[in-house]
Amino acid sequence: MIETRPDGDRVLVVVRGELDLDAGRELQHELRAALARSVRGVDLDLAGVGFCDCSALNILLALRERALQEGKTVAVRETGPAAERLLELSGTRALFAGGDGDEEEQEEEPDASAVQDLVVELVQLRRAMQTRPTIDLARGILMATFRLSADDAWTVLVMASQNTNTKLHHLARDLVTAVRGAPLDETVQQQLAAAVARLEPARETVPPAVGRSVVASDVDA
Repeated sequence: MIETRPDGDRVLVVVRGELDLDAGRELQHELRAALARSVRGVDLDLAGVGFCDCSALNILLALRERALQEGKTVAVRETGPAAERLLELSGTRALFAGGDGDEEEQEEEPDASAVQDLVVELVQLRRAMQTRPTIDLARGILMATFRLSADDAWTVLVMASQNTNTKLHHLARDLVTAVRGAPLDETVQQQLAAAVARLEPARETVPPAVGRSVVASDVDA
């Protein structure tokens, strides 16, 4: 659910529910309309978002770019755990830090390396959208294997991808292929189990070998 309302010379957009590829079209439409109605920009309240993936982040980044071209800003006022985790994992939290005050000063001399990093991130996000079916299948495998929520399964994929230095869509592809009979790399199995264990301290009561055997039996079978 998306609600918009004027807030001085800005427009506040309150978003609740799940932000995924299916909800992306409505989100993009509402955000662009809010930006057009605003004088100085858009503020986002994402505290009620229960799930948020890379497709939603791609929309937010595109909105920010559009706003800057119009001399406006986009700021995230509130986040829930799902939205905050995605912003932190993607390194984009600072881009939506504030909508007033010193924004002009912050934008005067952009760091060239930061701009390049953002370009790379956008390319990666767009690729992730293209490979979404495979990533969703891999996330479903992890949800069934470890009894995870969709959000936690996404976090496990990201952590295992980083710790094995493997691109996210390649890791997802390997996990899906393993279900069809191909062997899953031992290091990947270990990192998946380790990532699950880090989600909840209670999971660490399960010996690592048990976690790996679950992956091996359910995924390699």
